[in-house]
Amino acid sequence: MIEIALTLLAVAGCSSDHERSEGARKDPNVNMQEAAEKADTLVYETFSAVTPSVEWTHDVSDHGSCGGESSGLGDVTRRAVVMTKVSKERRGALLGIIERHWKKNGNKITDVSPSADFPEIYSESDDGLLRMSLVVGGEGQIFLDVQTSCVKESSVAPPATKANGRSYYDEAIPRPNVEDAFWSSSGRLSSTSSG
Repeated sequence: MIEIALTLLAVAGCSSDHERSEGARKDPNVNMQEAAEKADTLVYETFSAVTPSVEWTHDVSDHGSCGGESSGLGDVTRRAVVMTKVSKERRGALLGIIERHWKKNGNKITDVSPSADFPEIYSESDDGLLRMSLVVGGEGQIFLDVQTSCVKESSVAPPATKANGRSYYDEAIPRPNVEDAFWSSSGRLSSTSSG
């Protein structure tokens, strides 16, 4: 049953990435490596804004052509996964911190799904170069994807930013496995408990 749910989630993720890529803004003045570095910075700054901090790892990124193979354009998707166990009672607080951080930095929130079990937030950078999704999946694991618009094709290096905690880059990523006194707690939040 879990495997079926994961497969459906993966298929849904691929189709939404494709749709977003097709409708993405084009910026031939930026190459794929430059755009990937901006995405890496956004991932790092997004999780750095969370207090108390959470452990996270880079997931495998992907890149390819967009706008047709002869367009000379491509896009990059960077992925990160939270390894801290975030209780159902604390998910809203964590997503709220990130949503406020994105807004404070000029990003536009484009869609919110306030599901009790699988909430999602979608956003776009103020220059339209990056589109972000923050999604809660199975066992409350939190996934951040950042996709670039269609930019000039180039080679792309793996993320250079350092993950917080054990790196699972290029490995199978397990379910959340890091206990945290604040984020893993099922206790009620007071109005001063989180930033």
